[in-house]
Amino acid sequence: MAYSTELAHRIRELLAGKTGLTEKKMFGGIAFMLNGKIACGVSGDDLMVRVGPESYEAALELSHVRVFDITGRPMTGWVLVEPAATQNPADLAAWVEKGAIFASTLPTK
Repeated sequence: MAYSTELAHRIRELLAGKTGLTEKKMFGGIAFMLNGKIACGVSGDDLMVRVGPESYEAALELSHVRVFDITGRPMTGWVLVEPAATQNPADLAAWVEKGAIFASTLPTK
């Protein structure tokens, strides 16, 4: 499945200048990693965000947010955010920052 290169470009611009930023094709889309930890990405037209287990349930209660499930088994701590919730630049920036903050809490390998 192809992914939204336009959304990927917008995320790339938001993360530009962050230390340890890398990109990797995975999950049928693209993931943005900070110091080797996935922060967010694009799956189809949706934003994939790693919010962590503590913020997972609250994120799922928001409009246009659903479980990230590409294997038949939901990935706790990860959500998909539909385009309706990322069209506004400030909204997209807030989601990307949530992913970046969570990724920064993970231990280095």
